[in-house]
Amino acid sequence: MTKKVDDFRLRWGKQELVPIMIGGMGVDISTAELALEAARLGGIGHISDAMLPTVSDRRYDTDFVKEKLQQYKYNINNSDKSEIKFDLGHVAESTRLHIGKTMEAKRGSGMVFLNCMEKLTMNAPKETLKVRLWEALSAGIDGITLAAGLHLGSFAMIEDHPRFRDAKLGIIVSSLRALQLFLRKNARTNRLPDFVVVEGPLAGGHLGFGMDWAQYDLRVITQEILDYLKAEQLDIPVIPAGGIFTGTDATNFLEMGAAAVQVATRFTVAAECGLPKDVQQEYFKASEDDIEVNGVSPTGYPMRMLKNSPAIGSGIRPGCESYGYVLDANGKCSYIDSYNREVAQHPDAKKIQVFDKTCLCTHMRNFKLWTCGHYTYRLKDTSRKLADGSYQVLSAEHIFTDYQFSTDHRIVLPD
Repeated sequence: MTKKVDDFRLRWGKQELVPIMIGGMGVDISTAELALEAARLGGIGHISDAMLPTVSDRRYDTDFVKEKLQQYKYNINNSDKSEIKFDLGHVAESTRLHIGKTMEAKRGSGMVFLNCMEKLTMNAPKETLKVRLWEALSAGIDGITLAAGLHLGSFAMIEDHPRFRDAKLGIIVSSLRALQLFLRKNARTNRLPDFVVVEGPLAGGHLGFGMDWAQYDLRVITQEILDYLKAEQLDIPVIPAGGIFTGTDATNFLEMGAAAVQVATRFTVAAECGLPKDVQQEYFKASEDDIEVNGVSPTGYPMRMLKNSPAIGSGIRPGCESYGYVLDANGKCSYIDSYNREVAQHPDAKKIQVFDKTCLCTHMRNFKLWTCGHYTYRLKDTSRKLADGSYQVLSAEHIFTDYQFSTDHRIVLPD
């Protein structure tokens, strides 16, 4: 009999979950509504803590961005951003608000996790990361996925928290070496990760590879990690991610020993996703040639996105006084350097264009940077074209259950 995803379960002790995890897409693209649907259906959904003070302003009528801008607006024309610091109280409050309200609304047997990116350095990497992790646990999140970085010090930051050994804590890696480094560094906390997400080269957004990403294969990396954990007698669930487009793709990984799969691309066109409706249509319409991996992110990581993203080439003034989430420990961001270079070279231009880097914070906040997975061009095959030429947006439940029950690479179209 042909197996399907529903024949497997992700097990933690006595707890059993449908082995489907929706990945954490920031900034509020993985909405609370999307994560809550995954939990209701018995799986795991992520919310993202990317730019939570900004998300909080939009969702809960706080004024964190306005207050930060008022405090630092004197510095807008200064290329030195080292003075711009986040109010840690605001970071804590926004984290508590978003997670608290999400967890209050949770129904069903599944779980809601937080995706926490180390590369959101916020001009004070250690201080801001500790607040984000600590407050997430305090607000009752079921688990935290440590993303976008090695997180070598993250466990130590929260080992004194009362929920340190209760909440599910996991790490995203793109190689066996990265996992080994994490395990070695965190051995003294006497706390293994509860899961490992293995993110391959076909994932959306920032990649854990260089521009040679195409030389790597998710199945190979997953197998290496499974073999290593078995040899070391470490019972840590492995969850592959990136390019798992059908229920059959997922089942193939479960049959090789994965505990669950993480999926996201197909949920970008769910009604519960935070992407604006017009942007979702851009994802549906995209062809394979419309997708590229480039180096415009100021983080230094390659990033996969749609070529027609309005952010590419946009020369907007750096928004660090309002946002500044990727400022490093010295208040530096490579977009600032690129922007200032173009201003110097075109002193009389009314509109500046910057192609080598982009203002990640402002454009992600405004949904102008259309990051996507490799198989985004297949989304049109998951829906129906309507009379007006647009594609039908799907429900998260429809996509989730298609993964859960489909076989033979079939994709069930909506009614």
